[in-house]
Amino acid sequence: MKKIIRILPRGLQKKTVLLVFIMLLVMSLVFFLLSTHTSKTLTRIVGDTRTEQQQAISQISKETMHSILTGTMVNNVALQAKLVENNFAEVVNNIYMLQSLAEGIYADRDLVPQAVVNPPDPALDGEPSVMCLAEEGVDPSQSEYLGVMGNLARPLLAMLENSDKIDACYIGLADGSDFVAHDQTLPKLDSSSGEPLPFPVRERPWYQGALEADGLYFTDLETDAFTGALMVTCSIPVKAEGQVIGVAGIDIVMDSMMDFVNLSEDQVGIVFVMNGYGHVILSSEREGPFAPGGDQGPLDLRERGNPELSEVLNTALHSETELALIQFDGVNYYVAGAPMPTAGWAVVSLVRQDQTEEPEKAMLSAYDRINEEASARFRESSVRTQKSGTLILAAVVLLSLLGAFIGATRIVKPLRDMTATIIDSGQTGKLFEMKDSYRTGDEIEVLAESFDDLSRKTRAYIQDITRITREKERVNTELGMANQIQTSMLPHIFPAFPSRKEFDIHASMTPAKAVGGDFYDFFLIDPDHLCMVIADVSGKGIPAALFMMVTKAILKNNAMLGHSAAEILSSANETICTNNKMDMFVTVWLGILEISTGRITAANAGHEYPALQQNGVFALVRDDPHGFVIGGLEGMRYRDYELQLRPGDRIFLYTDGVPEAMDAQEAMFGTDRMLEALNRAASSSPNQVLNSVRSAVDAFVQDAEQFDDLTMLCVEYKGPAAGTPEPKAAE
Repeated sequence: MKKIIRILPRGLQKKTVLLVFIMLLVMSLVFFLLSTHTSKTLTRIVGDTRTEQQQAISQISKETMHSILTGTMVNNVALQAKLVENNFAEVVNNIYMLQSLAEGIYADRDLVPQAVVNPPDPALDGEPSVMCLAEEGVDPSQSEYLGVMGNLARPLLAMLENSDKIDACYIGLADGSDFVAHDQTLPKLDSSSGEPLPFPVRERPWYQGALEADGLYFTDLETDAFTGALMVTCSIPVKAEGQVIGVAGIDIVMDSMMDFVNLSEDQVGIVFVMNGYGHVILSSEREGPFAPGGDQGPLDLRERGNPELSEVLNTALHSETELALIQFDGVNYYVAGAPMPTAGWAVVSLVRQDQTEEPEKAMLSAYDRINEEASARFRESSVRTQKSGTLILAAVVLLSLLGAFIGATRIVKPLRDMTATIIDSGQTGKLFEMKDSYRTGDEIEVLAESFDDLSRKTRAYIQDITRITREKERVNTELGMANQIQTSMLPHIFPAFPSRKEFDIHASMTPAKAVGGDFYDFFLIDPDHLCMVIADVSGKGIPAALFMMVTKAILKNNAMLGHSAAEILSSANETICTNNKMDMFVTVWLGILEISTGRITAANAGHEYPALQQNGVFALVRDDPHGFVIGGLEGMRYRDYELQLRPGDRIFLYTDGVPEAMDAQEAMFGTDRMLEALNRAASSSPNQVLNSVRSAVDAFVQDAEQFDDLTMLCVEYKGPAAGTPEPKAAE
């Protein structure tokens, strides 16, 4: 008992132990309070930092997207305006030519015969023809101008037949008679009497407008007096010796202009063409305020009670606008416009603001994910710190006060610096950067490194999003324009030859990418010979599309020289091999149908076997002699062979994209399935034959991606024209 009492501290020793014990209690309490305060401070800093950096990201994203839109939308709408302007240039050139011809022939009226211009002939309905109309009470046979102007029948018919944009061309004369070239005569005749309907020539808007303008004039969107179709008329006065003797006019078909405002599937926004009255003439929208005619008829968009929109539209009629943000019908739009000086119109493009905010949402989502990962690392580090602090506190009892003071100073000072930096970052938008004062070797440094890593990733992410968005906009624009150019190069108006009853032809092309390497073509070499071409260029995309256009032009030029099918391919091969630095090649099947006999003279340069329908059944022409591909080797010669079509026979041409179409299991469609689809539509029109094959391919492929261009062409021979003897059956 006495030994134990001697071991216990007494006196100064006891006081020292008690002092140390009290100091330990005090230090433990201080450590607890300091840890709690530090934890709350760090939590608050992390929360404030997250909010401030989200605001900074949102602001930078909006500024970046606005900069991109300013560059892309303004440039795109200017390019769109130039495209539509160039399209109108053809009509303007024709109207000036018509004015010049009319004034010239009237100046020489004493030297030219008086032509006879008949009223509308119902037998010519559906065929381009010239005719005369007149106002109520006006006898066109007494016109002093009509007989002279009748000598312009051929030029008017040539303008009508050679342009898919022109619905009618005419010269309204000052005496109330009208000299017209049009393909519709029945609407101009009284259904009961068969007599021509009176036509108030001098009261029509195109006539009055041209006189008031005393020059080139474009009407508003008008309804045709006979057919009720919507169109725009370009007109100009015709003068002789300073006096107006009439007005020349050309009706522009609106449907033919739609390709210049329609957007591709992967583009967003609205594009429309507005005339000088503020009325929408063409639009990528089919309904709504920006569709032709709008919600309530042809209203002036500038008078819809929206000053911001009115200012942009008024400016766009005269000059290119800057990118503007407006609100229309409760929706925010980015809008830009560019003028069409020839017609006094404008092209306007709009994009909804909410569609441009998707990159910002993606960045904020990525930031939240990165922030959560950093917070998790911070929490794990805090747990480790508490354990280490407990061990250190037990080991350094005598230096606890000094250690606490030093530790508190070391913790608090970097946090103050970090907080000041983060506050400055939130106010200026400058991202967080690592400093030497944060390199404390403990959790403060881990937190600072997390902030620094987060800032660097955020900066890189913004740069990547900016670059990707800009590149995608550029590529989409270029591919969209390339697709429009390629589509316009191929025959795409069906029926292709409505006046030819001896045959029916239809074709289609679906590229695997925005633009493809397949192509088809058909054209009349002369009234009795129809040339048909289908081809497949090696490769895909822009290079294949360019090579396609060159090859198509070479083949057509050689065909128009009257060569045989084999000679056309041989000549084209020599031309292409001469300058084929990219070593590209093309497979071609080319046939020339003699319409009066049904005989096809064909040649094949490495292309697929054609399918021939005779006696109601499609079968492959496997004895089709194959030559080498065009562009592969100089000096190649190709062989002609003949196919005889009887009335009702069909020939089906295609590229390898049809039999080689694959489903999700990589099984091919094959020629057997193709022949089954052809024979299901054996008695149908060429268009229905193509639809049958395409439906069969789609049902087989389902959701699998299309890897190759899919191009088809079908011709049905209906027999020679009346009076032409049928060919003898081949022995």
